[in-house]
Amino acid sequence: MTLISAPAGYGKTTLVGEWIAGCGRPAAWLSLEEGDDELTRFLGSFIAALQTLSKPIGEGALEALQSPAPHTESILAALLQDAADLAPFVLVLDDYQAAKSKPIDEAVSFLLDRLPAHIHLVLITREDPLVPLARLRARDQLTELRAADLRFTSAEAEGFLNEIMELRLPMDIVETLASRTEGWIAGLQLAALSIQGDQGPDRFMQSIAGSHRFVLDYLVEEVLHRQPQEVQTFLLRTSVLDRLSGSLCDAILLDPGMSGQERLLDLERRNMFVIPLDHERRWYRYHRLFAESLQRRLQDSLDGSEIAELHRRASAWHEYRGFEIEAFRHAGESADIDRAARLLEGGGMPLHLRGAAGLSLKWLESLPAAELDARPALWVMSGSVLLITGKPTHVEPKLRSAEAALEGADLDDRVRDLIGLIATTRAAVASLKMAATTNEARWELQAAEASMRMTEHDDKTDDLIKLIAPSKDAGANESREIDYVIAQASRALDYLRPDNLPVRTSAAWMLGVARHRRGDHAEARNAYNEVIAYCRMMGHNLMAIMSLIGLGQIEEADNEPRSAESRYEEALLLAGDLPLPALREAQAGLERARARLRPGMKRDLIEPLSQRELEVLVLIAKGLSNRDIGAKLFLAVDTVKGHNRRIFEKLHVQRRTEAIARAQELNLLPPP
Repeated sequence: MTLISAPAGYGKTTLVGEWIAGCGRPAAWLSLEEGDDELTRFLGSFIAALQTLSKPIGEGALEALQSPAPHTESILAALLQDAADLAPFVLVLDDYQAAKSKPIDEAVSFLLDRLPAHIHLVLITREDPLVPLARLRARDQLTELRAADLRFTSAEAEGFLNEIMELRLPMDIVETLASRTEGWIAGLQLAALSIQGDQGPDRFMQSIAGSHRFVLDYLVEEVLHRQPQEVQTFLLRTSVLDRLSGSLCDAILLDPGMSGQERLLDLERRNMFVIPLDHERRWYRYHRLFAESLQRRLQDSLDGSEIAELHRRASAWHEYRGFEIEAFRHAGESADIDRAARLLEGGGMPLHLRGAAGLSLKWLESLPAAELDARPALWVMSGSVLLITGKPTHVEPKLRSAEAALEGADLDDRVRDLIGLIATTRAAVASLKMAATTNEARWELQAAEASMRMTEHDDKTDDLIKLIAPSKDAGANESREIDYVIAQASRALDYLRPDNLPVRTSAAWMLGVARHRRGDHAEARNAYNEVIAYCRMMGHNLMAIMSLIGLGQIEEADNEPRSAESRYEEALLLAGDLPLPALREAQAGLERARARLRPGMKRDLIEPLSQRELEVLVLIAKGLSNRDIGAKLFLAVDTVKGHNRRIFEKLHVQRRTEAIARAQELNLLPPP
């Protein structure tokens, strides 16, 4: 990995862009922005960046990402598998500090641990990331560039100001500028643009003083006022956009005089703080601080309704092209509640289940109660979003408000679906009460909420599934909660539309878990099988895996070890390399079932092998050397040796021949 870490305006992106142009390798470039701290949205953008290298990459992973609870590691593992056959390339994550999220740090750490040798990761950030930098340094697998490396010396400042910007400044003024900007290239660039056109730099030099922030405000004002009116208009009005393209700018301005694409190319040529986001110069963004200054001036030059109209046009453009989260954000900024509400509902898959949980919650909380009363679906969404973001103690008042707003409404398909979503949300909240250990229901829910607070990401779907999954038999004090979950989950399935598969899957799974905890095995089987059928229709695995494990537990309890073995095997096969805690139960259950079927078989495989370890084990059985295995799997020889060591530890063996024999005993190798 190469890490370029420095404050804004130090030329990090420019540096990497020029290096990419001359390094001889293709590059997949992902520029992050505010809102990309949600894991699902990050993964979608990540896949899109890889698809600029080869369109088929990540098609399966992208499909899995549309499921209600996508699993990060399986998606990343699939992407690495897809990328294994590509020529060497560079993967760039720009503005990584925008993704301040522990799940994203964990995803990048997962990548670093498994990255094939032909992929080079470049991470550009204003803040050091929470990834294992120390370990990479110790392995000599990290190159670092910091602000001290990027800061312009007086000689470099002179070359930029006098040769590139053609200012012909005396050396004493160059040194003063370099000193006051501390070699900060953005400050030098702004100073140069401000000085251009003056009869001399004296007035400018007398004006600047104080911190970088005030210098920046002054310089942007100077730069902006020196532009022709049509350029000022373009800059100010397009500052509402996080990312710019020619077509999008045309849609914002309607009559720009010059096409948006030509204008962006012109601004780039003139060093006007537009940063290209791809090699084709289709997408750009403004320098962050420059954009903030433009936005402040936009507030002074246009009234609220005119700015709202800019956002409305941006929303329409994004929606037409399928960028629904961006369309929703602009609709919220435009104060068009009806439009934002329609986009939030997402045509059957709400946006808060597709990587916009935090954004959805922020918008819903900004609305007055009267607006929600006029649109009961938004009350329902509020309850669902609060649950997904890990705030179950706040859910019930929203659902009651929804029911009050729906009172007297015609019972059409839309209203029935809302009733079904209310019931599903209530079933989930009640299921959480059984996850805690105290007797008082309200306190139990607070305990579950506190547990979910331990993870930093906005979308808590995975946490909810882990808490709801049965880990023990029902206690005597859980009877009332189980009754309530069964009633609400059954009600949900009665009311939800047949094609509302994501919510129906959740309701059926909670019904299966509740029936399972009660000991009603026949009904639990029906519910779990319904979940598996829905998951196959959606191409989603997580809840199918959980249901298969539940079925295996039921078969064990009903003294059907052969059926239990089959269920556990299917769960493990479907899970692949997913690091789910529940898979430990599946592995243990599989060994219990096999021990009952074949009493003489040893059962001392404590920890299951990962997907990568299984791949290495198969190649060991084929007689390949460590070097040959590394070449085939694009791994360093030391990495292969590390896999060997972990395989031997898990199998409790000392050498390859013993590992092969043990693997055959445990049916870990494919048939010849």
